[in-house]
Amino acid sequence: MFYRMDYAKYEEMVFTKVNILAGIYAVVLMAMASTSASAQSTHQQLRAGDTHYLNEQYELAEESYRKAKEKDGSVQAAYNLGNSLYAQERYEEAVNQYLATIGSATDDDLLADTYYNLGNAHVANEKLEEGIEAYKRALTYNSDDEDAIKNLLTTKMLLRQMQQQQQQQQQQQQQSSDQEQNEDQEQQQQQQQEQEEGQEQSEDQEQQQGEEQESDEKAPDDQQQQQPQGDPDKKELDKEDARKLLEIIDKEEKKVQEKLRKTKGKSKKPDKDW
Repeated sequence: MFYRMDYAKYEEMVFTKVNILAGIYAVVLMAMASTSASAQSTHQQLRAGDTHYLNEQYELAEESYRKAKEKDGSVQAAYNLGNSLYAQERYEEAVNQYLATIGSATDDDLLADTYYNLGNAHVANEKLEEGIEAYKRALTYNSDDEDAIKNLLTTKMLLRQMQQQQQQQQQQQQQSSDQEQNEDQEQQQQQQQEQEEGQEQSEDQEQQQGEEQESDEKAPDDQQQQQPQGDPDKKELDKEDARKLLEIIDKEEKKVQEKLRKTKGKSKKPDKDW
């Protein structure tokens, strides 16, 4: 019994339809059951696995399919084992079983279903590109498979959306990085400007202090230079006044002496008392 895992619903990327391809292999299984006890045991394991699978007892189905595969490595057991693993969301293990089935199967219908299920497993495992390739291979064996066509188109659309989102995220990250870089540059420029302004202020202060110190050093000389040195005209004037004063003094002295002489001339000689 073969199950077609049809998991590609548009909203959930999953279809739940199960397609059981029993007619093709029924005769083969009956022939195998009649030829040997080993074959009959394999057939019993496959039937037990099918029963568990239909009852959604996927772990028990897996166990039965593994026993059947170990006995004779049948293609049917590998395919159904992959389906039971897929139902348990063990997608990587399911992929391995589907690939094993593809390597041994010769029937086109089985290959189409296996590639279809392989595509579903890849998509469920978020490997969209691998899923697209598997759907394409499924269509090479059955070009009329509407489910494979729908899943292929849906997965392509989903891949484009993811790529666009990644591109937008990269652009946003780049813009954010550029913005941070610009902010860092502006901050560095501002810090540099502040440092230059601080340096200029320091230089101005040093220059001002130097000028004040130089002014203090020059102040005594300036004060000394600012002390009155005497007015040349006033000095000449003082000499002239002194000369005139001396002349006046000389004249007065001459007058005094003249009066004295006159006084002596008029004075009487003392009488002799002898």
